[in-house]
Amino acid sequence: MREIVTVQVGGFANFIGSHFWNFQDELLGLASDPNNDPVFRNQCLNMDVLYRTGETQQGVLTYTPRLVSVGFQGSLGSMSSRGVLYNESSPGPSDVVTWSGSVSTHASAPRKKNLFLQRLYEEEQESFSMINGTSSGKSDSQREIQDKDIVELLDNHVEFWTDFSKVHYHPQSLYELGGLWMDPQDFDNYGIGKDAFSEGFRGEEICERLRFFVEESDHIQGFQFVVDDSGGFSAVAADLLENIADEYANTPVLLFSVRSPSSQMNLRSRKQTIFRELHDTVSFSRLASFSKLIVPVGLPFLSESKASTFLRIENEKPYHCSAVYAAALHSATLPYRMEPVGPTADSFDVSGAVDFNGFVQMLAGQARQNTVVILDAAMPAPALNGKQHEQSLLGNLQPLTPEVSEDVEDLQAVESMIIHGALRSDGQRASIFEVKETVNAIYGHAITRPVFCHLSVARCPLPIPLPYPSIFGNLVGQYGELLNSPFVGSSPRGSLEVHSIPMAVRLRSSSAILPFLENRLGNLRRYGLQRGALGAELLRNWGFADDELYDMGEMLSKMVSTMKPHSEISSDSD
Repeated sequence: MREIVTVQVGGFANFIGSHFWNFQDELLGLASDPNNDPVFRNQCLNMDVLYRTGETQQGVLTYTPRLVSVGFQGSLGSMSSRGVLYNESSPGPSDVVTWSGSVSTHASAPRKKNLFLQRLYEEEQESFSMINGTSSGKSDSQREIQDKDIVELLDNHVEFWTDFSKVHYHPQSLYELGGLWMDPQDFDNYGIGKDAFSEGFRGEEICERLRFFVEESDHIQGFQFVVDDSGGFSAVAADLLENIADEYANTPVLLFSVRSPSSQMNLRSRKQTIFRELHDTVSFSRLASFSKLIVPVGLPFLSESKASTFLRIENEKPYHCSAVYAAALHSATLPYRMEPVGPTADSFDVSGAVDFNGFVQMLAGQARQNTVVILDAAMPAPALNGKQHEQSLLGNLQPLTPEVSEDVEDLQAVESMIIHGALRSDGQRASIFEVKETVNAIYGHAITRPVFCHLSVARCPLPIPLPYPSIFGNLVGQYGELLNSPFVGSSPRGSLEVHSIPMAVRLRSSSAILPFLENRLGNLRRYGLQRGALGAELLRNWGFADDELYDMGEMLSKMVSTMKPHSEISSDSD
């Protein structure tokens, strides 16, 4: 067994994670139901890569994500940080008396579960009743009405990532960053988060939880990080990564640095702009320095982007935006979660499996040794329909990575393309062979092609769980097919109308990332390194010495020169 530990750090990262684990939970449920579509029963995904088996004190078997999630205290809403599977009560009062005065306890009332979480609880009780030979007797018509109520409630009233999570977590998984006496929106820069990890026992406690999942694994093959890099949690993640680099030196880290559109708005003054650009530079530099492969994700205006052509996104709702990014992350991580068939054989259901280290090395370990890659997605992916599809697929793959160049011809580009659940033009699911033939034709006819492209294909589409937001436009059909004529009405479509969708994603190491890298190098020089730089004092207040800043400049300069090897790039501060 070759396990992966997932780490989510920060608010938006946990929103993405909630959707991501909902996808996995939905796939597990569909695979276990003999009445479901065979494509879900034969999905050929090894869930043990991401999940662990366990047992409660009562002897009940559990299957939970191998996950460490870090968030603000109070960010779990109605969910307990210990979860509900193990029913562990909080410790009682201590027998050691060190205070002779009066003692008073102030406790806030627990948050009430929303309609969706109440429904989950009812279903669990119903399953328990069926095991014991009783039944609640609820009809399908009652359930359908409740589904509509749940979808409407979630579309309008999600506050916490736990409000729509259908997954059980292990007691070691959910860590709340306590003792920070500030509002979450004030925890908005690198300097504020820089000491959060080291103060008290926080860093020790987080590392101990991580160690729990690593030590129970047979053979850990890597860490999969999702980090909200828009505020102080980026610094928390960097300190955790530094500990991982010391303790697990030869274990690769794949990191998705994510941010919501709302975190990139409202820069009203030049001071705020400098503040934000320095944060982005420092955040990226520190995270990248501890990652084998880093994937920046998060467009400033997702709803207006070409990636949302068939979607109806509200930028101000993390529940919406995180759903898109989670779908892309699910698809992008499929190659190292597929069941390997053999070096020369493919199954009827999957093709192109690769282990975690091989996946990272494929993108970052080629001649250029570039560690920063672009994530593109087509959601939903268009149908396969001959030569017309060649332009359709490439045209629908749009970047979810910000600040990248369009239409760049890079003869040294390296790509990993993942397509799953693809449909033919007649609405039937395409075979593995048909998808591979189509993609080969695309690259065969392309004027500019990557130096290397690895293709992973699965017949299983992306299932749409009940708590997924209503973000599909009226050209998206029940199985994600793109229609010639729209449905009547303007309401966006959700899980009650769209049951699954085909997806295509691409991770590419390309010189199209240069603007992203050059902006960060330029901002560090302009605002941090030049004599009399406007942000020099701010960076000192964040705890960065001059030598650390010069090291960052050297690293960023090397990243730029890697992607632009024939240019003369100085790492000097002039």
